[in-house]
Amino acid sequence: MPVTAIVAMPGGGKSTVGRQLAKRLGKRFVDTDTLVEARIGCSIRDFFGREGEEAFRALETEALESATSSGSAVVATGGGAVLRPQNRRTLRERCCVIYLRATPEELFRRLRNDTTRPLLQDRDPLARLRELFAQREPLYREVADFVIETGRPSVATLVNMIQMQLELGAPIPAQDVVDRSA
Repeated sequence: MPVTAIVAMPGGGKSTVGRQLAKRLGKRFVDTDTLVEARIGCSIRDFFGREGEEAFRALETEALESATSSGSAVVATGGGAVLRPQNRRTLRERCCVIYLRATPEELFRRLRNDTTRPLLQDRDPLARLRELFAQREPLYREVADFVIETGRPSVATLVNMIQMQLELGAPIPAQDVVDRSA
């Protein structure tokens, strides 16, 4: 499949891993959040605050359509892209989907000082992450071809594991990885 999409919670490593994976595979890297920001001319946080989540999700759908229909690429999706059935259909039909899974506690450790993510600007960001995780985890799994736990491995290790799975079709030699198709 020419498009590899990466789904995960906010702070799950989609852009970091995706950028390195694209470089390794010789594919172009596309971040749907970057596409949205280029279109709106401001940060997602500002747009989200001004226009609301539904307006943002509509632009996110357009960005995902564009990113997955233009040839070989590694695409980092927005954390909430899986919320729309249309996006889940697009991911399943056009992409090999890698879900980078991290616990809410791990995500909180990574994001505790991040002020750019609109859904985490909350009195209790850990509780909010747990809520988002409970809502999104089944949707990530629904679209995922492979689920990779991101808690311990380095970015280079994650990229190696994904590359092995994509190019060789060989089992990934790590306990923390679940292949949904097995």
